[in-house]
Amino acid sequence: MTQNRPYAGDDALSYGKYIALVPGGDFLEILASQLQDTRALLSPLSDAQGDFRYAPGKWSVKETLGHINDAERIFSYRMLRIARGDKAPLAGFEQDDYVKSGKFDARKLCDLLEEFSSIRQATIALVCSLDTEAWLRRGVASQNEVTALALAFIIAGHERHHSMILRDRYIPALPRP
Repeated sequence: MTQNRPYAGDDALSYGKYIALVPGGDFLEILASQLQDTRALLSPLSDAQGDFRYAPGKWSVKETLGHINDAERIFSYRMLRIARGDKAPLAGFEQDDYVKSGKFDARKLCDLLEEFSSIRQATIALVCSLDTEAWLRRGVASQNEVTALALAFIIAGHERHHSMILRDRYIPALPRP
């Protein structure tokens, strides 16, 4: 089912930008390649480089990865609940508050990368477990109707959005050890 893209109206308009970033092709391969690409991009960095911010007021590399981890957990949880037919509205989350209280800069970059790997593997396992009926189920998250399928694509697009920022803004500006 994940070979099909979400239909218009399967997600809130604010998340459409993430879905648009997901390339065509085998969705499971996309999720797996994102895991490999993110690890390849960030694993060579030192912890000091993980603390780097490309501009004042921007998240550090570690905070960005911590945000990716938090968001994927939340989006996967939403996908699970909606896929299982749970009709209870799911609350939103304030990303800046999560980053602030996550204290990601106090952690090692390698630990955040390991966490990302574990979360992504769990997401892939969930994606593999869902049938066509589950993908098409609708629920409410952040006061917007969304399908389980759209949430899967939001996960992939959200990671791609932030990995592009890491590649384009952070990595080129990093101080070299």
